[in-house]
Amino acid sequence: MTVCPIAVVAGCAKCPAFKICPLKGVLGDQKAPPDKPAGGSAGTPRGK
Repeated sequence: MTVCPIAVVAGCAKCPAFKICPLKGVLGDQKAPPDKPAGGSAGTPRGK
């Protein structure tokens, strides 16, 4: 949900405070970076 009025009208990338905005992923239209998996190849069986 976009709450920021600048993000609604122009988008986060065109906002003058884009570089310093700590809430662009929460209030604006920017997606949060995906979490990387913690381990190697989960789901592949290990041989003995």
